[in-house]
Amino acid sequence: MKTDFKKTLDSYKARHHTFRIVDVPPLQYLMADGHGDPNTATEYADAIAALYPVAYKLKFASKQDLGRDYVVMPLEALWWAADMDAFTVERDKSQWDWTVMIMVPDWITRDMFNTAVARVATSNRPISLDKVRLETLREGRCVQTLHVGPYDDETEILSEMHHEFIPRSGLRMTGKHHEIYFSDFRKVAPSKLRTILRQPVGEA
Repeated sequence: MKTDFKKTLDSYKARHHTFRIVDVPPLQYLMADGHGDPNTATEYADAIAALYPVAYKLKFASKQDLGRDYVVMPLEALWWAADMDAFTVERDKSQWDWTVMIMVPDWITRDMFNTAVARVATSNRPISLDKVRLETLREGRCVQTLHVGPYDDETEILSEMHHEFIPRSGLRMTGKHHEIYFSDFRKVAPSKLRTILRQPVGEA
């Protein structure tokens, strides 16, 4: 059996323009950090190009060595800025900080990760391979929804989430804005892109 965590984990489920409060369990990710406009910064593309080879090496090692096969998860990212309006309202992408991520199962060990990185380094070594790390993210309680459409059309729904739904629910924002990309923007029309928008929260 091949595990597809998009189907088994409740935190990967969302409905279009419906805000839902969800408790996200601690999850393990491959991560790489950077800064700047994702559309123009080569650092962003380089980070993604380093994550995927490691993710697939881990998948194959898990299947071969542990007999546990799984679907490689979609790309995700944390986004933040010194002034969060630069992200949610003004969309000043040059001010953005980010962490690109791919979730990996909790049975992936540090030794497996180190071995996968070493194997990736032996052939066509990605420029940003040294930036890739294995880390557990603990988000806990979050508000999330599914956005369908271009990334730059997120402003209105994020404003509603941040300034209406969250305060009305007796909550406050606590962590970094989180996006989960179910669609490959290189292959899918902008109007059909499917993205989970997530915001960690705590009691107000």
